[in-house]
Amino acid sequence: MQQKIAALFKEIHGREPAVVTRAPGRIEFIGNHTDYNGGTVLGASIDRGVWVAVAPREDAKRNFFSLFTGETVTLDAAVSLKQTDGTSWINYPLGVIAALPAFGLQAPQGFDYVAMSDLPTGAGLSSSAAIELASGLAFLAITGQHADRETLVKIGKHAENHFVGVPCGILDQGVSGFGKANHLVFIDCRGPRFDTVPLPGDAHFWIFNTHTKHALVDGLYAARHRECMEAAKVLGVSLLVEATPAQVDGAKGKLSADAYKRAKHVVEEIARVDQTVQVLEKGDLAAVGALLTASHRSSQTLFGNSTEELDFLVDTLAATPNVFGARLTGGGFGGAVMALASADFGDAQAQAVADAYEKKYGARPDILHMLTGDGAQVV
Repeated sequence: MQQKIAALFKEIHGREPAVVTRAPGRIEFIGNHTDYNGGTVLGASIDRGVWVAVAPREDAKRNFFSLFTGETVTLDAAVSLKQTDGTSWINYPLGVIAALPAFGLQAPQGFDYVAMSDLPTGAGLSSSAAIELASGLAFLAITGQHADRETLVKIGKHAENHFVGVPCGILDQGVSGFGKANHLVFIDCRGPRFDTVPLPGDAHFWIFNTHTKHALVDGLYAARHRECMEAAKVLGVSLLVEATPAQVDGAKGKLSADAYKRAKHVVEEIARVDQTVQVLEKGDLAAVGALLTASHRSSQTLFGNSTEELDFLVDTLAATPNVFGARLTGGGFGGAVMALASADFGDAQAQAVADAYEKKYGARPDILHMLTGDGAQVV
C-alpha cells in the first residue's frame, strides 16, 4: 500500500509525497456507546486502514484527492467551511486542520493530498477516525511539528465533534491511535486513560458487513447521545458512568421510557467491559464470547441501535460451532456484526452464515477475517 499510494500521488500531483502515514480501522470489541458516557471500552485496531500522502505547496491551494471519489477537489487555505456536497469526506482532514490551533499547533497552508483505504465503508470499522489520525500525522510532519499520541487522538476527536458534527466519544480515535498487534486497547474515557490488554492467540475476528444503512450523522447517534445526557441529568450525575444499576432502576419512574433503557444499557455495558478484562486475563474466550453476545442483546432490547439484519446474524453465529460470541460493532443502526471465533472456525462456516443471511434477505454480506494491527504511524 505504501508504494501504491506514493505512485498514485505522483500520478495525480506530478511529484513525490513528502510523507506517507497510515492509521488502522478498529473493531469495537465491547463497550457500546459507553465512551461519551465516561465509561470504559475495549477495542482492537486491525490490519486494514487508511493511508494518506501529503506534500506541502508554496501557494495557499489545498488539492485533495481520494480513491473514495476518484476526483480532485481544490480549496483555498482561507476556506474553512464544512463541505456539504459529494465532497463531504474532505470534512475529516479539514476538521483536523481546524482542530490543530486548539491544541497549540500550527495548521498547514497549501498542500497536495491523497487518501486511499483498504477498509470497507459503512461497516462500522471507523474509517473516519483512521483518516483523521492519518491526516493529523501527515499535517504535523509537513509543518515540522510533533504531538504525543494522546494529543493526536484528541485532535481527531475534536475534528469529529466540532467540525464533522458527530458527538462521538474517544473510542474510535483512541483505538486507532493506541492500537497494538495481538492486543486490545482498553480506554477509561474519564481520563482518558489508555492501556493494552493481551489477546489470547486463539482469538479470531470475523466481520459480516450487511451493507445496510450506517449513517451516524443522520440523527440516530445524536438522539442516543441526548437520551443518555437526559438520563444523567435526572439521576443527578454528570455522566452515566457515575450512576449505579440500582440508581437507574430507582429512577425508572422519573425517566422517560427511552432514557431509562439507554441508561440501563450503558451502566450494565460498563460492567461487562470490566468483566471482559477479568476473563481475558484468564484466557477464557468462552466467557468473553458470552459477554459479547450479552452486549448485543442489550443493544437490541435496551439501546435500540440494532437492526433485524444484525440480530439475525448474531442469532445465526451464536448457534454456529467454534464461535465464542457475536455482537454488532460500531455505532449500530446497520453496518456489521463481529464474531469472536476460534482457529477452527473457517471460511466454509462463514460462507454458510452468509448463505443463511442471503436466503432470508436477498443480499449477501461481505465477510472479512481480521487480524489485529498496530496503531497510527508515519511509514
